[in-house]
Amino acid sequence: MGRSEGEGKDKPLYMISVAAELTGMHPQTLRVYEQKGLVTPGRSRGNTRLYSQSDIERLNLISKLTDEGINLAGVVRIMDMRERALEKDAEIDELRARVRALEDEVHEFRMREKITALARYDGQNPEQLMRGLLASGKDE
Repeated sequence: MGRSEGEGKDKPLYMISVAAELTGMHPQTLRVYEQKGLVTPGRSRGNTRLYSQSDIERLNLISKLTDEGINLAGVVRIMDMRERALEKDAEIDELRARVRALEDEVHEFRMREKITALARYDGQNPEQLMRGLLASGKDE
């Protein structure tokens, strides 16, 4: 998942000592987790690790899983599955929005089709009929 540097929970803020304190972990543990790919802190211009709020939350989840007896290989697998599930959820939300937009377009198309059919029936062109419908709607 992409990191939008400088915004919200993904903004790199905390040096490793602060991140270690916030998570109750040793700084060396944080370095090991970075080596294993469990967390990817940002870097300052001077190459100092900077952890975001999202990184802190991720480290807290890792800590919870390891406290429950899950080894790092299991944690890596769980975190990967979690990441995939979040991506799928985002994709589903996007697809639902697209379906709603398409449903709206289909509805609009069908309404125009009905109006065009009515206009032919009335001998009016569709624009005249629409003006008439809009004018009659104002009186109600």
